[in-house]
Amino acid sequence: MVLYFISVKANMVEANGVELEKLLKGLADRTRLRLLNLMRDQEVCVCYFVEVLKTTQPKVSRHLAYLRKSGMVAARREGYWMHYRIVAPKSVAAASVLKQVMASLAEDSQMQRDLTVLQKACCAPTKFVRLQNAPAPVRIGVEVN
Repeated sequence: MVLYFISVKANMVEANGVELEKLLKGLADRTRLRLLNLMRDQEVCVCYFVEVLKTTQPKVSRHLAYLRKSGMVAARREGYWMHYRIVAPKSVAAASVLKQVMASLAEDSQMQRDLTVLQKACCAPTKFVRLQNAPAPVRIGVEVN
């Protein structure tokens, strides 16, 4: 993973410290970074996260809840399915940090592999067996400031 220097003005950190602290805690886990990467420009159902990350649904849901509490992710229910997407933080400092992190993730080889697996899972002529009736990810036009 390429590391970028994240510059945030001191007065922005003080004014928005609580939100920035939550954001940084939310970003401090590889699984949560992989989840954010998969939601880069689309809304994704939990079942796809489970398939791509090859982990359990409770673990994925726990990490998604953490991302929701940190203010980076929003969710909506559609029947039995929960769909998640990235939302831009209200704080300018936090939004800047998230944007820089997302740019860094785009260059990471594991993150690129995850996106390839997601693409195959949702768009292949025959979906993975566990995803036969799952709703495909929906592209959204949300850009992180």
